[in-house]
Amino acid sequence: MTYLLVMFAVFTGVASLVGGVAIMIRGADENSVEERLDFLTGVVSASKKGAGHSESSLLSHSLDFDRVNFLEEFVSKFLNLRRLLEQADIGFSPPQFFLICGGLCAAGSWIAFFSALPLLFVPLAGIALGAAPLGWAWYKRRSRFAAFQKQLPEALELIARALRAGHSLGAGFKLVADEMSPPIATEIGRVYEEQNLGISLDDALDDLVCRIPNLDLRFFATAVILQRQTGGDLAEILDKIGYLVRERFKIWGAIQALTGEGRLSGIVLLSLPPVLFLAIYRLNPQYIGILFTDPLGKQLIAVAVFLQILGALVIKKIINIKV
Repeated sequence: MTYLLVMFAVFTGVASLVGGVAIMIRGADENSVEERLDFLTGVVSASKKGAGHSESSLLSHSLDFDRVNFLEEFVSKFLNLRRLLEQADIGFSPPQFFLICGGLCAAGSWIAFFSALPLLFVPLAGIALGAAPLGWAWYKRRSRFAAFQKQLPEALELIARALRAGHSLGAGFKLVADEMSPPIATEIGRVYEEQNLGISLDDALDDLVCRIPNLDLRFFATAVILQRQTGGDLAEILDKIGYLVRERFKIWGAIQALTGEGRLSGIVLLSLPPVLFLAIYRLNPQYIGILFTDPLGKQLIAVAVFLQILGALVIKKIINIKV
């Protein structure tokens, strides 16, 4: 059974590698290039543009690897990988990302197979190394969202000052894109460019909210849309939203200080069993090897992994207080 798992892991990694290389060699489709040129030159009619945000997606996606393959279509049922890579600001397309994951999966399986580790670790090593790019993308996405949230109050105040000085809202967006640093400069600058290319401001802001799922940003987009329809002092509204965001940061900082001991305890408790397991395996492999040969030992490993995951979820639930 273990040999079958090893062969399956190696086959999956090699097949992903070969498939990714084939997709990269195939290159971009000429129809995508022609569609892009027709749209930018105004040849495409409204009936050919399609419904929804086809214009925005046409401008935002790159010419290379713009076709959706069967693997991306299958993964999209569980995870919108293209949106994840866009939110994380990763320059890889989904086919390139699949190629990297498949290569790392094969490399992890081969390294574990030719090392002194038990054969049970071969598929686990391949899966863990193959999923590492996904974890990296998820981490970059969270870091980018956190940086955007910290920059949002300053950006709102900058737009409000521009409005009080007599500039238009578009000029305020341009000022944020020029004066501030990424990621907020990139995202607001994209809204400004989309508006200049003919996309309505409502659709551009809606795309921004989809790319950056932030509650305060949704307040800002709603305020701008309502102000354009009903009128009002938008600068005052932006100042109030910025003040609200800053006060929320203060409360969040106080909560982080109060839950610091719980987070540190959770890290120690969750890291102690695997570290102790690796230490014992390094010092006396025969002593710990019975867990992989005895049926009761395998059951104990499964129970230990389940309890570790359950403990991690419970600790995260306790210390994760939403503001």
